[in-house]
Amino acid sequence: QVQLVESGGGLVQAGGSLKLSCAASGRTFSNYVMGWFRQAPGNEREFVAAISQDGGTTDCADSVKGRFTISRDNAKSTMFLQMNSLKPEDTAIYYCAAAMTFRAVVRTAPNYGSWGQGTQVTVSS
Repeated sequence: QVQLVESGGGLVQAGGSLKLSCAASGRTFSNYVMGWFRQAPGNEREFVAAISQDGGTTDCADSVKGRFTISRDNAKSTMFLQMNSLKPEDTAIYYCAAAMTFRAVVRTAPNYGSWGQGTQVTVSS
């Protein structure tokens, strides 16, 4: 399994920006479809964004489309989530995940076999 560590979370005012990072180790990063998920208190974990092995295909949830951008740097085994125009409803623990799959991108959590510990994002109104 690949090991994943998120960073970059924090407290930000509504309308602000944050950039999350996910550093991978242990396996060949470029072999994995990568994704971001989030979970707010009392809610189920939900899909945020995903990116293909080569970074050429991305997918985002409708709730973040136009505000969040997913990217990856395979040379540095790192994935990113640039979050702009943040809203209080974006408050959650954000998790990165890795999937070994033939599909370009996947939205469903069970397809992801490796997960990070999560990083807290809090957006104040």
